[in-house]
Amino acid sequence: MRDYHRSVTEPEPVHTYHHGDLRRALLEAAEQMIRESGPASLSLREIARKVGVSHAGPTHHFKDKTGLLTAIAAEGYRRLGESLRAAYGSTGSFLEVGVAYVRFALAERPYFEVMFRPDMYRRDDPEVVAALGTVDDTVFGAIRTMLGPGQEDRVQTVGVAAWSLVHGLAMLTINGNLPPELAADPEGLTRTIGAAAFRSPDRALNATT
Repeated sequence: MRDYHRSVTEPEPVHTYHHGDLRRALLEAAEQMIRESGPASLSLREIARKVGVSHAGPTHHFKDKTGLLTAIAAEGYRRLGESLRAAYGSTGSFLEVGVAYVRFALAERPYFEVMFRPDMYRRDDPEVVAALGTVDDTVFGAIRTMLGPGQEDRVQTVGVAAWSLVHGLAMLTINGNLPPELAADPEGLTRTIGAAAFRSPDRALNATT
């Protein structure tokens, strides 16, 4: 039933929170706000309004805006890690790991926009460190397998080369910098450029010196 004591000028909550996981509801509201207007616009008070709780609700779970962005970054790295592991597990191709990275960036843009802005969150937070570690384990483990024994000194360089390629493609696509005919198929573009840059999709980075 409508609260007729509410001021006629006060906006209604976008969502009303009744029960369950309030922390998850707050994160989902934050994700939507970032999707609509970017992470800089994030407001704990506005998120509380969207969920339909008092402004103390977000601070109870996250303390402040930095804490909320830290939780979003940790969740983003967890999701990215799961995506990369699934891609490598199902294909055994490091090139497909790169494709999964670009796919994640486009599908999970709110998380992606926060994850690579360490000035906005606590990079040393244990959840962030653990989630980022799973991403590193997947990427560098796949590189070690491809390069084979005796190539440990190349692993980091190869990893940075691959990251630069797929992250650059993702950002060019997100920011609308690519010609429309290329931007229409970012996954296909990643495969084509990855194969050209590293000679062979099956041994994507083995030629890197």
